[in-house]
Amino acid sequence: MEPASAAPATTARWLARLGLSRREHVAWALYDWANSAMVTTIVTAVFPIFFARVAAAGLEPAEATRRFTLTSTLCMLAAALLSPTLGAVADFSAAKKKFLAVFLALGAGACAAMFWIERGDWLFAAILFALANVGATSSFVFYDSLLPHVAKGDELDRVSTAGYALGYLGGGILLALNLAWIQKPEWFGLPHGDGLTDAQQSLPARLAFVAVAVWWIAFSIPLFLRVPEPPRTLELDERPDQSALRVAFQRLGETFRELKRYKQALLLLIAFLAYNDGIGTIIRMAAIYGEEVGIAQGHLIGAILLVQIVGIPCSFAFGALAGRIGAKRAILASIGVYFVISLLAWRMDSAAEFYVLALLVGVVQGGSQALSRSLFASLIPKHKSGEFFGFFSVLEKFAGILGPGLFAVAQTVTGSSRHAILSVVVFFVVGGWLLLRVDVEAGQRAAREAESEATGA
Repeated sequence: MEPASAAPATTARWLARLGLSRREHVAWALYDWANSAMVTTIVTAVFPIFFARVAAAGLEPAEATRRFTLTSTLCMLAAALLSPTLGAVADFSAAKKKFLAVFLALGAGACAAMFWIERGDWLFAAILFALANVGATSSFVFYDSLLPHVAKGDELDRVSTAGYALGYLGGGILLALNLAWIQKPEWFGLPHGDGLTDAQQSLPARLAFVAVAVWWIAFSIPLFLRVPEPPRTLELDERPDQSALRVAFQRLGETFRELKRYKQALLLLIAFLAYNDGIGTIIRMAAIYGEEVGIAQGHLIGAILLVQIVGIPCSFAFGALAGRIGAKRAILASIGVYFVISLLAWRMDSAAEFYVLALLVGVVQGGSQALSRSLFASLIPKHKSGEFFGFFSVLEKFAGILGPGLFAVAQTVTGSSRHAILSVVVFFVVGGWLLLRVDVEAGQRAAREAESEATGA
């Protein structure tokens, strides 16, 4: 048996392997835990079904899908337009945490307000869904931009994947609770049985939305307490008393002109736009697509819960895999799995097949996105992390625009989402090909040279 005195050292080694060796690592990663509850319940599992059955009651299923997809597209476009400018303002003002708090409040407030959605209130529901998405996705610009400040170069992959793993765990726990009181309201003293009013029938789902708001806020507190705000780094021609917005636009213009210096980061961004388009479409359309092809609500939410469970160890595993073969190769492996998932989804027509797809998604989803984040962080200068993650966020949001947008067009033309799902395949083919061309070592050298110039080192 290991001596008691050795236990703390063993625990420290395990935490280091998981990417959670310091308090600020844990506090930073917990925001993934907090925010993922919104992603699982609002974006992926409960709200899409609630929208189709309650908010869009009376509409044809295909029309409900179309309006939901259009809402997703518009809110992602709004967030994409805001991200680069706000990221640059946050860099100059040293206000990443303040901006994160503002968008956290917007998103959580919209989730809480979903409690008042009634049958047929599809427009009210769409507006709140858009605000919740803008709040969540915009907050991630500032959250992601903190990563290169809380993790050293050799820690980036593991800390990033630890965030996704905790996100799966936190999002999965709350989704399980939501599933319990939606499927078994009598266990919690909620209205159940025959003869319920519309409001009573939808009460469990609406309480789930409130739970998301509370969860999101509560588990964000450690980040604000433990993660320090990165210091301001001024460019050569900047002064502290200048207008933050004016400097932001100046920086964005300079970055556009200097992109050739960071061409590997730019190439990764374009590749990410392509393959993340496919990932984003699968995440956002899975539940409502399953609803359309006849998968029961319990199976839909259960399969999405399976993604959360499988994603916990697999996200940590991808961090270890990246340590062995590199982040780029690990991402390429996940893209190959997504290609297979897309083809299987086209043929899916049973709950069992939906669970198989969920299992495969759980294996690769967290790792592919976490390693994309950490690989990009290694290719950019730290003092411009907010600005660059603003651009990263733009392309991440366009993955919520182009994919669902193309899906909606194909669904409108064919009248069915089954054929539209094939449009996802092209994103993985193009994204994988572009990622193969990224020279990681050259990109990292360019980023470190820029940091040295900015600090005078």
